Amino acid sequence: MPDYTEVTGRITALCEGETDVIACMASIACELNQEFDHYDWVGFYRVTEPQLLKIGPYQGTHGCLTIPFDRGVCGAAAKTGTTQIVADVNSFPGHIACSTTTQSEIVVPVFGPDGQLFGVLDVDSNQPDAFGAEDAKALEAICAAVFGRPGMKP
Repeated sequence: MPDYTEVTGRITALCEGETDVIACMASIACELNQEFDHYDWVGFYRVTEPQLLKIGPYQGTHGCLTIPFDRGVCGAAAKTGTTQIVADVNSFPGHIACSTTTQSEIVVPVFGPDGQLFGVLDVDSNQPDAFGAEDAKALEAICAAVFGRPGMKP
């Protein structure tokens, strides 16, 4: 089980006082990707128009450029506003295979200080069943602490 204590501290310190969403997204993707060996791809998709996500800052190989809310794990997280944990991406209906090495995935919805969804945090692993409830809790807390702050402008 990953220990999120140190990386959470680094992320909150890096993003303290920063109101630029892209800068914070880039910092979070970098820190998470560097911290955990089983994180194969870490990035954000931003809501750019109704029911549509577009790629944001990420670490890893190429990502999908556009994801509608009705497709894939990212779309499901955006559509429902709830974290999606998928132990085997091949069993997820409508999964979008941006990388053939991805085996499991967790996607956390990202909300601004006004409670509006403005993106999702997507983490892929090349290991099956790599994520659980503790990962969800930690990643949700990081996103809330950084993006839910007053003054953050999505």
